[in-house]
Amino acid sequence: QVQLVQSGGGLVQPGGSLRLSCVASGRIFSINDMGWYRQAPGKQRELVASITRGGTTKYAGSVKGRFTISRDNAKNTVDLQMNSLKPEDTAVYYCNAKWSPVIGLQSDSWGQGTQVIVSS
Repeated sequence: QVQLVQSGGGLVQPGGSLRLSCVASGRIFSINDMGWYRQAPGKQRELVASITRGGTTKYAGSVKGRFTISRDNAKNTVDLQMNSLKPEDTAVYYCNAKWSPVIGLQSDSWGQGTQVIVSS
């Protein structure tokens, strides 16, 4: 199993910044991609950003240029730096790790979720 523990988040004014962090434990050697998802009230969970073990990143169009995902394989962490925040970024954010319990299979682990509220 892979366990994820998140930190960060909170209330920020539009245009402000926040940083989310996530640390993995357990079968960390089996982790492939890591990422951040978010879920706003009444909406489906959506991918915000992801990063491979090698550092290749992918972003949702709505956050490109404002958010930056980073990963430290030595520390088993993944961070999300969020700048120029907008009210529509308000959501619960979840850390995600895709890992292989056995070769050829993939499983998902999720963090506990953290609320981000962008409001004046």
